[in-house]
Amino acid sequence: THRQEYGRIYPFGWLGIMVEKPPLDDFIYAYHEDGMAMAAQRNPMLSRYYIQVPLSDTPEDWSVGRCWVAILHRFPVEGAKSIQTGPSIEKSIAPLRSFVSEPMRHGSLFLAGDASHIVPPTGAKGLNLAISDVYYLQRALVAHFKDAYDALLDDYSCTALMRVWAAENISWRLTKLLHVFPGEEPFDQKIRESDYDLLLASEAAQHALAYEYVGLPYET
Repeated sequence: THRQEYGRIYPFGWLGIMVEKPPLDDFIYAYHEDGMAMAAQRNPMLSRYYIQVPLSDTPEDWSVGRCWVAILHRFPVEGAKSIQTGPSIEKSIAPLRSFVSEPMRHGSLFLAGDASHIVPPTGAKGLNLAISDVYYLQRALVAHFKDAYDALLDDYSCTALMRVWAAENISWRLTKLLHVFPGEEPFDQKIRESDYDLLLASEAAQHALAYEYVGLPYET
């Protein structure tokens, strides 16, 4: 089977800063007309914050003070009140990309993790997918070497790719929901507002999003 590659380069990056301050109680995404903001937890005394920035920006363009102004501005007022600012111990910009190479097997070579797929960090699925690949691959290798049973190896690529594309899907949709894309028109904003309205009003929509965010169950 010939290799096929699918991908998308996003027109923005994430500026991340790490500070030795207590994190917020929850992992928080925030949509703002200036771009996404996010609060993440590392440990009880280590916080990480992200904001959407143009791809052309560099970490040197963003002083710590400028970072905090943007973070506090983009978070809802109640959330911003709880953010403890301070000096940054690390600052970097990461580009966003979606990528899948399939199949995930080429003869006796089996691909797993970033060798075969990359997701934007919005869905926090990169490590989950790598673990998923390893789970299916180790199961198949054990069956091959222990029982001379190759059906799981033969099915490895298709089985793993089902979870890969599900994760690519939710990661793309969350990226589109939370970020401002260059050249957006009022129609795009109205569609986004409709998506948020549905999530706020519909318990079924909330359950569906939570199901996809957690990830599909492992096939046994």
